[in-house]
Amino acid sequence: MKRVVCPGTFDPITFGHLDIIERASSLFDEVTIAVMVNQTKKTLFTVEERIAMTKEVTSKFPNVKVDSWSGLLVDYCKRNDISIIVKGLRAVTDFDYELQMSQVNLQLQGVETLFLSTAPAHSFLSSSLVKEIASYGGDVSSYIPAILLERLKDRLAIK
Repeated sequence: MKRVVCPGTFDPITFGHLDIIERASSLFDEVTIAVMVNQTKKTLFTVEERIAMTKEVTSKFPNVKVDSWSGLLVDYCKRNDISIIVKGLRAVTDFDYELQMSQVNLQLQGVETLFLSTAPAHSFLSSSLVKEIASYGGDVSSYIPAILLERLKDRLAIK
C-alpha cells in the first residue's frame, strides 16, 4: 500500500489545493492531508476549523483522510509510516524553496518528495491571495469551494 502526505496550512483550502489532492488520490492508495501548525504563520482560522473545513471538502475522496501536525513534517511521516510527500508547484519560486525542503527531508528521514505542477487554471492561486481579495470585498467564489465562502466572509466580517 502506497501512502503519501499532502501538507499545508490550508487557511482556507483552495481549488488549487484540491486539484493536487484529487490527483494524488488517483495515484496513491491513501492520501493524508496534514493540516500544519506553523508558529510563524498567523492564520485566519484555528487548526480545528481548518481540519473541519478540509474534511468537509475532501469527503468525496474515499482514500483521503485529514490530520494535523505541529513540528517537522518528516517526523510525522516517520511516525505514520509515510515515505512520500506530495507538493504542488505553482511557479519557479515555489520550486526553489520546495527543492531545498525536499533535499533536507530526504537527508533527515529518507522521505521522498513528489512534485505535481498545479493545473494552469490555479497556477496563481494561494490562500493568502484569497484572503486578501476577500478582505476587500472581492469575489473569491472561483477560488474556494462555495461551502467555505460564508465562513471566510464571516471571519473577515464582510457583508
